[in-house]
This record gives sequence, structure tokens and C-alpha cells, in this order.
Amino acid sequence: MATPAVAAQIINLLYNLVDRMYIGHIHPIETVGKLALTGVGVCLPIIMVISAFAALVSMGGASRASIFLGKRENDTAERIMGNCFTLLVLISIALTLIVQVFAKDLLLAFGASANTIEYALSYMKIYSLGTLFVQLTLGMNAFITAQGFSKTSMLTILIGAVCNIILDPIFIFGLKLGVAGAALATIISQAISMTWILKFLTGKKSTIRLRPGKLKLSGKIILPCVALGLAPFIMQSTESLIAVCFNSSLLKYGGDLAVGAMTILTSVMQFSMLPLQGLTQGAQPITSYNYGAKNAARVREAFRLLLISCMVYSVALWGAVQLFPKGFIEIFNSEPELVAFTVHALRIYMAVSFVFGAQLACQQTFIALGNAKSSLFLALLRKIILLIPLIYLLPALIADKTTAVFLAEPVADFLAVSTTVTLFTIQFKKAMHRLDAPPQE
Repeated sequence: MATPAVAAQIINLLYNLVDRMYIGHIHPIETVGKLALTGVGVCLPIIMVISAFAALVSMGGASRASIFLGKRENDTAERIMGNCFTLLVLISIALTLIVQVFAKDLLLAFGASANTIEYALSYMKIYSLGTLFVQLTLGMNAFITAQGFSKTSMLTILIGAVCNIILDPIFIFGLKLGVAGAALATIISQAISMTWILKFLTGKKSTIRLRPGKLKLSGKIILPCVALGLAPFIMQSTESLIAVCFNSSLLKYGGDLAVGAMTILTSVMQFSMLPLQGLTQGAQPITSYNYGAKNAARVREAFRLLLISCMVYSVALWGAVQLFPKGFIEIFNSEPELVAFTVHALRIYMAVSFVFGAQLACQQTFIALGNAKSSLFLALLRKIILLIPLIYLLPALIADKTTAVFLAEPVADFLAVSTTVTLFTIQFKKAMHRLDAPPQE
């Protein structure tokens, strides 16, 4: 289950990297290519928010569908999927209208300049027209994984990535559409992926199917899904806010060099965490299904294997980063001064990443078990309650201001993981006790 999920994460990363690589090579590279790449970079926070709305609906919906599949209540699982489909369509329409009307204001707020706004606006106006395709691709693909069809779910990502890689040079260079061509290639690729998903979910291979009679929104069905999806929504949507907080503080204390280092640090962190995300995605349907089936032994075993796998990977990653930081940094940049500065920063930034496997394993298992309150609290704890205040508090307490900003990440991670493991131990024991208890007559 986890192997295709990890592969899908890596394919999706390559998808984004290739997209930016093509845009960065629009001639003349020194002027147009550089500005175009910066312009598209400004669009990323908005794109991340759009993706976060898909997670808001689908992450909780897919987990609940798996739980009801375990209970053999397929009709309820189909109603959950149908309600999520309808809500994703409505959200897509609203987001499309908002971005079309306020695109320029939003892009300027996220850092577009007079030189880059033209490229950012050109990309975002076209990309937002495909919001429906993006939402349904990201959102409904989770329901394929929830049924245990992880290879089919991976193929969805692969189809979109291959189409985008083929269409990008045709539209950008062949038809000379530039940045607009990149956006057009992306939404066409997402539309193809969406068609693949909908064909599967309405076909005979799918355990639960999208049916017209199950699409009517019901508060009792959709609200628990949204409540459970709030945690991944917050985790994804606040990434841009965290970036703004880090960059503003680092610019103040360390200048452009420190901001450049931060870009590499976040890239290394995101790249390194992909296998952990794949592992948790692979475990979610198994955990949710057996929880719904009241099979406590298999739920415990699934979590045990997930925790061991995540911890082995995170400890190995931490060791590699501490021993060979330069190797990770030079994947993204090889400029000597920046590399030398970032080596020290990376070691600090990922100082306690060896415990991050426990954080993700516990947090995602809360979602798999349908525990909305705990998963929401933990999502808020690490980023909003701890990390953002620490970015501004630590420089006031430590002489080396730049190091203090980088130190906010490991301090927040350590406190968050300690809280998560403690809370999870208590809540997991209670949940398993409920499953072990004999049914009341």
C-alpha cells in the first residue's frame, strides 16, 4: 500500500520541478526566464491554498469512507464519497470566481513586483480556470486509495505528470505561449487525470461508486468529514504563512543570504518528508478499515508497523543530513557562499528530525481513526501555537539572531512531538479499549 503512495509523492515532486525547469528556460533566460520563474513562484502560495481545500474535504472523507467499508456499510461510504464530490465542485466554483476577480491583489500581497506581476497574473488566471480539475483530481483520488487501490491512485498522478511533461514544451516553446502555456498544460493534464478518476469511481472495479442518487449534500454526512479534514487543511494552507514569517525575520537579521538558505532548507525538508507521507497514506486505509471492522489487533499491528517504518526512515534521514549536509544542499544550489552558510543552518533546522517519524505516524493515525479534535489540535499546536511565536521570540533571547530563527523549527518540533506522543498514547489506549469491549446486549 505504501510503495505506490511513496512513488506518487516522488512523481508529483518531479512534476513540479520539471514545470519550473521549463519556465526558467524561456528565452532570454537572463531576463524573461528568470522573471517568469519568479512570477510562477509567487503563485505557489495560492496554489497551495487551492490544494489545501481538496485536503479539507477528501482527507476526512476518505478516512470515514474506509471506516464504514470496514463496518460493511457500503451505502454510507458511497454517500460520504458523493457528498465530498458535490462539496469539491461547489468549492471549485467559489475559488475560481475569487481568483479570477482578485488575482492581481492576491499576487501582489504574496510578493509579486512590478517586474513579475505580468507573468504571475498570466499563469494564475489560466490555472484558476482549471480549479475544478485540480480539486476533483486531488480530492477524489483519495477515495481510490481509501478502497485499497493504491496502484490505481499512483497511476492517476503518473498520467497527469507524463501529460504535463509532454505538453509543457509544446505550449511554452512550440506554440510560444510562455507562462500561459505552462498553466494551460497543467490544467489539461489535471483534466485528463480527473477523467481517469471519475471513470474508475463510476466503473465496476470500484468497491464504492459515484452515483447520482448519493450526491445530495447532507450535514450529518459532510460535516464530520470536514471536521476531520481541518487538520491537513491547516497543515497545508499555513505553509505560505510560515514561509512569510521565516523570510521576514531572516531578511531582518541575516539578509538575502539567510533567505536564500531558508529556501533550500524548506526544499530539503519537503523532499525528505515525501517517503513519510507515502507511508502514512499507505497505512490509512488499513487502519481505518480495521477500526471500522472492530479488529483491534490489526489496528494495533498496523500502527506498530507504521511507527517502526517512520522512525527507521526519520532516524536514517537525520543521520545523513547531519553527516553529509552539503550533499543535500547541492541538489538545489551549488553557489559556494550560499552552500557554506546553509550547511550550519541545515544542521540546526533538522536537529531533531529523527523524532518526526513519531509525529507523523501518530497524527495521521488520529485522522485514520476519525479523531477530529485531536488531529486538529496537533495541527494547530506545531505551526500556529509553537512555531510562529518562536520565530519572533527566540531572536529576543539568543545573541545570534539568525541562528535563533533557524532554531525555532527544532524547538517547535521537539515540543510538538512530546505532546503528540503523550496525547496519542492516552487516546489510542481508550480507542482500543472500546474496540476490545464486548458488545452490549
